[in-house]
Amino acid sequence: MNYTLHQLNVFLTITELGSVTKAAEALHLTQPAVSIQLKNLQDQFEIPLTEVVGRQLYITDFGKEIALASQNIINEVEIINQKLITYQDQIAGKLKVSVVSTGKYIMPYFLTDFLKKNPGVELKMDVTNKASVVRSLEKNEVDFSLVSIPPSTLALEHITLMQNKLFLVGNASSELKVNKPYKSNVLESIDLIFRETGSGTRQTIEKHINQQNLTVKRKMELTSNEAVKQAVVAGLGHSIMPLIGIKNELELGDLKIIPVKGLPIQSQWQLVWLKNKKFSPAAKAYLDYLIEHKDEIITKKFEWYESP
Repeated sequence: MNYTLHQLNVFLTITELGSVTKAAEALHLTQPAVSIQLKNLQDQFEIPLTEVVGRQLYITDFGKEIALASQNIINEVEIINQKLITYQDQIAGKLKVSVVSTGKYIMPYFLTDFLKKNPGVELKMDVTNKASVVRSLEKNEVDFSLVSIPPSTLALEHITLMQNKLFLVGNASSELKVNKPYKSNVLESIDLIFRETGSGTRQTIEKHINQQNLTVKRKMELTSNEAVKQAVVAGLGHSIMPLIGIKNELELGDLKIIPVKGLPIQSQWQLVWLKNKKFSPAAKAYLDYLIEHKDEIITKKFEWYESP
């Protein structure tokens, strides 16, 4: 056997993406170059790693075993490289974070200075809905996840970052006034715009509505906070939205907060990780950094938000 790390990495990418073409794009190589590396690896085994049915590439059971072994080998090599860099008083390696979509407004501020101080750290941040974030935690695919309501089905540890506050908002032309709080049943008289099923924001809002025994009119549901925000600005309805994502629109007067008794809905942004998680040097260094600097970051970047 005389396979190389490069061949293993190419094959692993092919198995993850299910396509030589997509693997070539991901690796910034030509398709023939990827095909050659796959052939050179295959030539060292008597059992097929892949098979083509029609025009679709499939990984054989043996190929899946080789892919798993390849991942383990590459992980060990990364650990060796990280140990070398650590002995050189540097921090390096991958830092993998999944973030619920509204968390994109705060998470970068808790990462920027750490990444500047540690240029050897490679960040992979997936911004998605809560259901996908929970799946990435369950599969141990990430070091940390940012959520406002941690899943109760997993054994987790956490560090609390800051408040998450949801208000009823309308556009500048909304007939609802801002000078006197409405009763909670005002939500029954307006068209509400919701996030999609699986969104943490939607789950929080629906829980609040059920607790208040309200029957509301769902005008539409959209798959991102940005889409919801633009729909409200355009006058398509009202929505209960995280304050963190609408600062500019409030300052410009495109949106206004409608005071309602029982609002805002409040929770806490939490960075969570699996209990007994074995951290890489990069992940451990980031957690230490966050514990030391989070209050400073909040004061510096989010004073407008944290004040009453």
